[in-house]
Order: sequence, then C-alpha cells, then structure tokens
Amino acid sequence: MKPSNLLLVVLATSTIATAETPAEGPFWQLGDPHLNKVPRTVEETTRIAAVTAITSDFSAPHQFEDKPGGAATVRAMTNANAFSQPSGNITFEDQLDFRVGNGLFRKLWVSSPASTLASDGLGPLFNARSCQRCHIKDGRGHPPENSDDNATSMFLRVSIPGPADAAIAEIKDYIATLPDPNYGAQMQEFAVQGHASEYRLDITYDEEIVTLVDGTQVSLRHPTYNAADLGYGPLHPDAMLSPRVAPQMIGLGLLEAIPAADILANADPDDLNDDGISGRPNVVWSVEYDQPMLGRFGLKAGSPTIMEQSAAAFAGDIGISSPLFPAGSGECTAAQTQCQDAIHGDGDDRGTEIDAEGMELVTFYSRNLAVPARRGADDPEVLRGKEVFYNTGCTSCHTPSFVTHRLEDQPEQSFQLIWPYTDMLLHDMGPALADNRPEARATGQEWRTPPLWGIGLTEQVSGHTYFLHDGRARSLLEAVLWHGGEAQTQRDAVTEMTTTDRDALIRFLESL
Repeated sequence: MKPSNLLLVVLATSTIATAETPAEGPFWQLGDPHLNKVPRTVEETTRIAAVTAITSDFSAPHQFEDKPGGAATVRAMTNANAFSQPSGNITFEDQLDFRVGNGLFRKLWVSSPASTLASDGLGPLFNARSCQRCHIKDGRGHPPENSDDNATSMFLRVSIPGPADAAIAEIKDYIATLPDPNYGAQMQEFAVQGHASEYRLDITYDEEIVTLVDGTQVSLRHPTYNAADLGYGPLHPDAMLSPRVAPQMIGLGLLEAIPAADILANADPDDLNDDGISGRPNVVWSVEYDQPMLGRFGLKAGSPTIMEQSAAAFAGDIGISSPLFPAGSGECTAAQTQCQDAIHGDGDDRGTEIDAEGMELVTFYSRNLAVPARRGADDPEVLRGKEVFYNTGCTSCHTPSFVTHRLEDQPEQSFQLIWPYTDMLLHDMGPALADNRPEARATGQEWRTPPLWGIGLTEQVSGHTYFLHDGRARSLLEAVLWHGGEAQTQRDAVTEMTTTDRDALIRFLESL
C-alpha cells in the first residue's frame, strides 16, 4: 500500500484516549505549545481509543502494525543506513532541508580562530566534534571497548543537590540540583589545543551469573565508573555522576507529536490500579518556551522538545553556542577561566556558533529520521513472542501504540498511528540500574521507558548489541534481566519461561 493511501486509511480508522482532556493537578496546564495542532473531534477520539486498545488476538499482526511510523515508515534497509532515511511521506522539496540538516548533523566543528567561519567554535571542552560522532549512523552509542577506544559515545552527567528554583516551585516533586562548580552539568573528555580536558572515563566490570529455569546461564556485567585524571580540581563531595550512551535517533518527531494528555492518561504515580506499575511524567522547565512542559527526550525525559534537546547537546557535547544556549564557552563553568576567556566562534554574522536557521535545519532532520518497517511481523514465532510480551505485562510500560496530533505544519507527523512501544513515562527500575542522580522530577532510580521500535536493527546499524542507558547489557536478554523495581515481576517471569517462549519473546523484540 502506498504511504499516501495508508495515511488516508489511518485518518479514517484510527485514534487514542482523551487527547484534549487536561490531566488533573496544579501544574498540568501544559498543553503542547511546541505544536501547531488541530483539536480532535469526539468522533476521532472514539476511533483512536478503539484502534490503540491493547489486543488479545495474536493470530495475526494488528492492522498497520508492520508500519510502526505510520505513513512516515520506510522500507527496512539491509545495511547500516537503516536509521538514516527521511520520513516516508516527506515531500521532494522538504528532502532538501532534510539533507542540509543531515550535513549540519555530520559537520566536523573546528576550534577558533579559523578561516572556516561557518564551522568554528568547537569546545574549548567537548565530547565529540559532530552530532554524528555520538549518534553513529543515527543509531545508539556504546561504552568503550577497551582503554584505547576513542570511538565511544559515552559521557558522564554531573550535578549536586541544590536549593529549589522559585521559577519552578509549582512543579510538584521537582528535585533541585545544581551543576558541579568545577565541571558543570556534563563532563567533557576532550579539549582543543592549549586546554586541559576535564577527565578520563574509567570503567571496570564485575560479572554475575544468572541461571534461568531451563539451565541457561546468562552473565550480567556490573559496571563501576570513575572520573579519572581530573583536569580542573576535585569534584564536589556531593557530586552525582550519571553515565550515558547516545540513544538512537529514529521516530523523534512522531514521539514529539504524541498529545501530552495521551501520555498523562497512562500515568499512575500512586499505583491506583494495584498492578505494581507507577509510571510518572517528568515535567521540566523549558528554556525554549519559558514554562513547565512535559519531558519527552533524554534517558530521564529531561528535555521537552527536539529543538531544546538538540541545542543542549550542541552546548554540552560539542561546546557550540545557539540562540537557546548562547554562551560561546559552551558548558564551561565560571571556575574554568581559561575556557571562558578563550576565542570563541560567536560574534560574526551568525551571532551564535550555530544560528537559528541552522538549528531549525538540524531539528527538521532529527524530527524526520524515519522508523523502518517491521520485519516478519506475521511470522508464527514472532506472533507467539508478541503474545508472551503482552501476557507477561511488558505493555504496562511499553505502550504499543499512539495516534499523533493532527498538525497544521508538520504533515509527516500529522495524525499518524504509530507503534513505538513506550509510554514516555518515568519508572523506578530498582537499585541495580540506579544512577542515583535526580533530574527534574525523575529520581535516581527512575528512567523513561525507551521506545523499542528499531531495536532489532541495532547490530546492523551500530555494529553492536549494547543496551540500557549505559550499554552494560550485551544482548536483549541481558537487558531484560537487568529490569527491577516496577518491572521485577516481568523480569522474574522471563527467568521462569520455557526456552521456547523465551526465544519467541526475543524473536518478537528483534522484529521491532
């Protein structure tokens, strides 16, 4: 079926919960200020509720399930470019903007002063010289393989406890933190010539053997992180470090277009339905809109929009200023005087090192990285694995489907039935996965449910099968066995499964 015809069918037959009904609470008058949306009709809301209802029929794939990105879905390529395609329903004219944005995403920035004024401003402290160096082939990063591995996509976030900010006092359960006075909010492993880098990341692993009921033994590696060779004095004694690897980039525009109210409808912070799952939304202060917004992006849902997430990455990862984060010194602190006093790439015709037009193009590119089509959705083993996934209760967090807002100016993301398998909420994953570093409303044990679409193509795109926030899991089965906290029951169910059911479950995940 052609994408245009698919969209017409979805428009005629799809829907989700109560997208125009605000959630309760004093700070929930959030709406979706980042979207130019058309309100849903009652009829649309009814259709959406029907098409996104959790299925109990596993005899065949759900209608349109093989197109997880709706009409924006693209053919699944068989090489490493599978995550680098534009939305399947993008116009020919807009493909030019997509490719220019791709050029900016891949651009290697250079230090100032330089003759290449459009590309100068790197650092002085940085983790990568381009967006693509972390999101390799638009896929997920990985921890260092060995002490000489510089092709990694891992860094440490850092913060210390701090007093509440009056501007965000209305956000219930907000956990106030401050950047480390010497190292800021993120540690940078590299520096331009003449400057010292902030640290070197050391990781050691201890192996734990888990024996499943069928006798299968799985080794889980417990990481220990150390910020070694500190270049700017000691860390604050209360510093909290959080290791992160870059997540995959596909489907971001579709996730951004899910109505906030549909996400909030799945929240159950007090576990009122007594199922052991207590999903909570993260609410963050938006620099872009100067108001509280629903957090959507980042491993703890710490950013509300693709634009803000991208601008923060430019500042923290590459040391590049933008209209949202205009400091030419990037993420350098006041204590890092040499960095503050260095020659930066701002002040020319661009104003900032990447200007508003450049940010719009990078955002457009990031918004339109397409989700590949499912592979083998009708395979009997995949269908059995889907039944196991649903009946085990995995959909309590990994919500299968949503319908996006109808949008005035984003036709690629407008009113699409999508299958991301995430509720976009925070969940307590237990002490074993805790980074013990809060972020806005997220506690040190909470993480946002990651989308599962495209997860089966990780090895093809990224050349590895490392999962979770820090890449500790070396396979999908290891990732499942790391689940704890709210997902402990589901994790234990997997350890008790027959070999046939467990293999089918993994086969289902690999088909996503």
